[in-house]
Amino acid sequence: MGNPPGFPSAGRGGRLHSAGSAAGKWRQIGCFAAVKPPYSSRLPDLTLVFVVLLTVAYFLLTHEGLYDLDDYFYARYAHALASGTLRVEPDPQGLLHDPLKERWLIFGPVAVLYRLFGIGIITTTLWPLLATLGCSVLIWATYRRREPVVASGAMLLLGLHYFTLNLTNYLYPDNILMFWCLGCALALLRGRQAPRGQLLWGGGFALLNFAALLSKETVVYYLPFYLALLAADVFRRRNLPFWLGAASVGTVVLGAYLAFYQVYTHDALYRIHLIEHTNDYLKEGSYLGGNRGALLARVTYLPLAFFVGIGLGGALGLAGYAAGQRRLWQQPGARFWLGLAGTTLAFYWLGSTSLSQYNPITLLPRMTTPLLPPLCVAAGFGLRAFLEKGRGGYWLALLLLGCAAWLHNSVSVIYGLLALYFAGATWLASTGAASSGWRPGTSRFAALALGALALALSIRPVYFMSKPGVSGYAAQQRIIGRQLGAPARGVVFVDDFLVGNYDFYYGFRVPAGLQFRRYTAADSVQLRPGERAWLLVNSRTLTNPELTRKLIRYSEAEVLARFPRRRLLAQDQSVRLYQVQ
Repeated sequence: MGNPPGFPSAGRGGRLHSAGSAAGKWRQIGCFAAVKPPYSSRLPDLTLVFVVLLTVAYFLLTHEGLYDLDDYFYARYAHALASGTLRVEPDPQGLLHDPLKERWLIFGPVAVLYRLFGIGIITTTLWPLLATLGCSVLIWATYRRREPVVASGAMLLLGLHYFTLNLTNYLYPDNILMFWCLGCALALLRGRQAPRGQLLWGGGFALLNFAALLSKETVVYYLPFYLALLAADVFRRRNLPFWLGAASVGTVVLGAYLAFYQVYTHDALYRIHLIEHTNDYLKEGSYLGGNRGALLARVTYLPLAFFVGIGLGGALGLAGYAAGQRRLWQQPGARFWLGLAGTTLAFYWLGSTSLSQYNPITLLPRMTTPLLPPLCVAAGFGLRAFLEKGRGGYWLALLLLGCAAWLHNSVSVIYGLLALYFAGATWLASTGAASSGWRPGTSRFAALALGALALALSIRPVYFMSKPGVSGYAAQQRIIGRQLGAPARGVVFVDDFLVGNYDFYYGFRVPAGLQFRRYTAADSVQLRPGERAWLLVNSRTLTNPELTRKLIRYSEAEVLARFPRRRLLAQDQSVRLYQVQ
């Protein structure tokens, strides 16, 4: 990619002060004092534009409709809330205990979008997209002037991480939680450093944590860091108004929340008991239940292998580089993010999803979203430290090459490119070529780093943007809308995935007299006078690897053989609708 167009070259404010004087000056002025940084704020401005454009392009070009039961249930709850039919109390028969229903800030904003723009897959997933973009905007707004390189590096590492982008397409809580978690961290950082109004900052901090709690329970990842800062501040008698505001507002909202559950469920701790009930139901596959032998691996090397495998090796390497810089620990901002990243990483590595039994957190990419903001901002400080002197890059390159060699798959390309950059930049900084303007501490040297980072991290999302879809959702939506709307009456035979969410295609209002049944139910269905039967075949669904592993156990040829008397009515790409007898 080289130098992205518009990135400033070395010149005004180009050369950094010596490391010692710069570190001393930052220690004197603090993290958020008004001072002109050595790099132009155009760096984060252009980075934000790039991240936003790529994120929106990925969202539009890779959308595959509903993914699983979770996003379908959230969408159904959003529709119920928008239409005024949502039951707040639990199932009176005690047959259905769904923890997803307690995450009001996942489906609540979607209900507002439904009321404003109607029910559709874009309105269903617009909230996760906005929350994802909001994370980059928060980082940009906080650090664009004070720490341009930190802001740019963090936005690239967070916003272009493949699974951050992947989760924009689905109504899952993880990117929404990530937005609230980043807001909580920034409120904690800014509020404790504010010379005035700490009481209000503390109240805002409590409200943001409550918003995170209403999105997903894993905001608890941050609890150890909160408690450590609280203990340190109480011991030193500092920032007490902030904590007083947080405790006061937190007590009020948490008390109201518990009272709400007491009124509607007769159990103030209903949500905790619901989580424990879910863990108990799933304990057969847990580490202590049915998988005890794998526990040692899970709490030792498996998390590291997992992080490398999902593409976070670069962020971990840069955060580790930052942790090894003593002068960064003397800067309040860098120290804050390194501490939060370290405690959150430890909680994810060793923590439990249950209070009654030790059940380590599942190693899934979407479970890492609370970790991503502090990890990526800490990595941004590591990138800035490297760019100041251009030293240590060979070690980073060696680490990244090790990741590439160990994985030996497509993700290795990302690590290989990053390794090539760090080795090349270190060589450039240590040779005579530095005199030509490509020296450490200049905007040109920083632009080269950000360009290399953007290029490497864009490869995977751009690759998936160019691939054909695996669900055929849009074509299926068109066929259903044109051929199976009112006044059609009868039975539509569909695959095992569509049979669980077909009402979403109708905005949860299926025409009266129209039924959807599995292919395998064909022999047991009796048509009434005036009814017809249709066969809907989506070739993409029947060959989707994520579905054929567990849910779809038949091929298209086997489906068609079950319905020999059929007549093609309509076809849209890989989706075909037959009338059958």
